Amino acid sequence: MQFIDLKTQQDRIREKIEINIKNVLDHGKYIMGPEIKELEEKLAKYCGVKHAIGVASGTDALLIPLMAYGIEPGDAVFTTPFTFIATAEVIQLLGATPVFVDIDPETFNIDTDKLEDVIKRTIEEGKLNPRGILPVDLFGQTADYDPINEIAKKYDLFVLEDAAQSFGATYNNSKAGSLANVASTSFFPAKPLGAYGDGGMIFTDNDDLHQKMLSIRVHGSGLDKYNNTRVGLNGRLDTIQAAVLLAKFEIFDEEIKLRQIVAKRYNDELKETVKIPFVESYNVSAWAQYAMLHSDRDKIVDNLKTDGVPVAIYYPIPLHLQEAFSHLSYNKGDFPVSEKSADQIFSVPFHPYLTKNDQDKVIGSIKSAIL
Repeated sequence: MQFIDLKTQQDRIREKIEINIKNVLDHGKYIMGPEIKELEEKLAKYCGVKHAIGVASGTDALLIPLMAYGIEPGDAVFTTPFTFIATAEVIQLLGATPVFVDIDPETFNIDTDKLEDVIKRTIEEGKLNPRGILPVDLFGQTADYDPINEIAKKYDLFVLEDAAQSFGATYNNSKAGSLANVASTSFFPAKPLGAYGDGGMIFTDNDDLHQKMLSIRVHGSGLDKYNNTRVGLNGRLDTIQAAVLLAKFEIFDEEIKLRQIVAKRYNDELKETVKIPFVESYNVSAWAQYAMLHSDRDKIVDNLKTDGVPVAIYYPIPLHLQEAFSHLSYNKGDFPVSEKSADQIFSVPFHPYLTKNDQDKVIGSIKSAIL
């Protein structure tokens, strides 16, 4: 059993992938070839935004918007401690300060009830200049953007949606990627829409921001690559990765529907055994992972491994307790919901092609562990 089965997916579309890659080999435009623009246009339309920019990774898709907003030392960007390091890493790379806000215990996303209090406290302390909010759409479900955007407007902050795990999800009938001033996603192979290597994309309706980010993507280029109007980076998406993604995107909507079916069966069978994932009634999750909670997690994880079931823990150490952020002087107990979640969370195999037999094996192993 595989945690994520990319081979079954590839078997469905291998011929199309090979045709698309052959086209790249034939035209030879390996950097910024026509497939890049085609993918950008298709995904912008899918999300319902004006602009999409293909970039080299999900991390670049976070870093480039922050650079375009001019984030610098002394600035504060509010985000969650319960996520992969890239979310806060990009803030710190620019010399700014990630200011953490604890998560909602049901959705694992940033707690909007606590967000404004942290912003107010930061303003009152007067040490940092609040600039933006960087929510994470964790495990496939978007954060709660209506109150987030209201708070941002009140304090004149931008919002950058980290949709690395939520591409394909919806929030009040709007697609992930369209829910903030600017959004980013990742095409890491394990993501709902994944490439065969690193890649990412940025989404926005803001024309000025779009132009700045296009420039930053290619070393701050102006009229051409030798006319540089700002300091940028090498953040381009490879043409071959775009070719792969175009093939995968053709079956993406179907795969999102298949993910709902797999998730429902897990939910139905495990709801009396563990704390299953909670999805708001107005949301559709992209189900990037299937993450559960149990107070005796280690016993369940050991049983799963004994039964040959792969298991993962996202995330075992919240960011405020990571050595990389020790200079921020957070302590254990500062974000109790994140810490409790980190102690109890675990994820099991999940993908659109997970068979009933494999699901039965996962379900049976979890139930037998705590009987």
